Amino acid sequence: MDLALSDKVAVVTGANKGIGLAITEALVAEGAYVVAGSLSTENLDRVDRVTPVAVNLRDADGPAQLVQKAIAAHGQLDVLVNNVGAVRIRVDGFLATSDEEFRWALDMNFFTALRAVRAALGPMLERGSGSIVNIASVNSFFQPDGATVDYGVAKAAIVNLSQSLAQEFGPRGIRVNCVSPGQVNTDLWLGEHGVAETFAKATGVDADTVRETAASAIATGRFSTPQEVATLVAMLASERLANVTGVNYVIDGGLTKTT
Repeated sequence: MDLALSDKVAVVTGANKGIGLAITEALVAEGAYVVAGSLSTENLDRVDRVTPVAVNLRDADGPAQLVQKAIAAHGQLDVLVNNVGAVRIRVDGFLATSDEEFRWALDMNFFTALRAVRAALGPMLERGSGSIVNIASVNSFFQPDGATVDYGVAKAAIVNLSQSLAQEFGPRGIRVNCVSPGQVNTDLWLGEHGVAETFAKATGVDADTVRETAASAIATGRFSTPQEVATLVAMLASERLANVTGVNYVIDGGLTKTT
């Protein structure tokens, strides 16, 4: 199916690896131009139709710089994907998680997206159309616990914000949706200092055991791939789904059970 993204202009944050890189590549494969922002542009220079931008998205003006780059390079903005984010596992739970650690989680996972949305809405409203896709997490609602308490709070805020924006700006042609992955084969889970390694050190087992235990709770028996998440994002970015807004799509292999 042609997703009708040819020559559309997208901004992707946290774009140089993992889910962000997969999203960038998926949008390019559909014919879009991507302005891709991250601290490092490693891996991005090799992708056609991509303008890599080295930017600290935690800086107050970082997201706006990225949007301005897209407008300067292409004269329009059709899609914004807020992917940048990170988690620090709190092995000692809530009482050991300081105000500063909550601020870090909110700054990294919520305010980066909030500021990017503010910057993107102007040019999108001028065109009377646009799609915003915010990467949230199953941690925003699924079995919140002390290990991810600050991350879950920040991701829940993303979902709430997205639903509010969908209502306010839907009449003006702007769609806002979320994608909430469960475990994904990325460095966040499987890399150095990732979730598996952190839990392994805290519990005295090896990281492979942590990963295998996590996978055993998933109906499909495996983590999602970045490409699978990226496919869902590309579909939400597309005008093929022009009447879909205010929705949080979960991709977790059946980790969360619904009735």
